[in-house]
Amino acid sequence: MPSGTIKRLVRDRGFGFIRDDGGQEWFFHRSAVRAGNFDQLDEGQRVSFEEEPSPKGPRAGNVQAEG
Repeated sequence: MPSGTIKRLVRDRGFGFIRDDGGQEWFFHRSAVRAGNFDQLDEGQRVSFEEEPSPKGPRAGNVQAEG
C-alpha cells in the first residue's frame, strides 16, 4: 500500500491531494477516507492509500492516517 503526505486539503469542497514518497500527486475525495474522518486530517499528515483507476489521473482510495 503506497504512503505519502497530505499536500493540500480543500475542506469546503471535500477533497485533497497526497504527495507520495516518490513525488507523485494523488487526488482524493472525502468519501475515500476509511479510517477516521476527513475533517480530522491535516496538511502535512502521513497517510497510506490504495491506487484507484480514474479517467482524470491518479486517484487515491481507502485513505488512512498513519500512526
